[in-house]
Amino acid sequence: MFGNLEFHYLISKEQHMGISKKTFRSGPFKDFIAQGVQVGNILYLSGQVGMDADGKASGDITEQATLAYKNIKEVLAEFGATMDNIVDETVFITDMKELMSNISGVYGARAKAYGRPPEVSQTVVQVVSLVQPELKIEIKCIAHL
Repeated sequence: MFGNLEFHYLISKEQHMGISKKTFRSGPFKDFIAQGVQVGNILYLSGQVGMDADGKASGDITEQATLAYKNIKEVLAEFGATMDNIVDETVFITDMKELMSNISGVYGARAKAYGRPPEVSQTVVQVVSLVQPELKIEIKCIAHL
């Protein structure tokens, strides 16, 4: 579907409608979306998925969650931030029953990514599908810088 994905990144500063923002673009969808947008001291991260540098999704929901958090850390680092800066998460799941069956693994990956039980608000929503059919989880974050 997305053959020969290229991973490049672009950091830019833009100003539209009087809003100054800094963006970071990377991954297979860099021409369509920014992975992170900073406006003032707020950083908005696009949904990160369990996709590796070759554009391939890992196997189960726990592996995908682990990789999604790795991708979140990489975007945060581009803005000089860490997981400690995150204040809100929205998690999109394609199968809530699968999440509940693997809750220890998924939330264990989450706690490991944060280095402790996270102190953030979180919303979990089941959706029909994500950008690629093999994806099971997508995590969108807001961070305070």
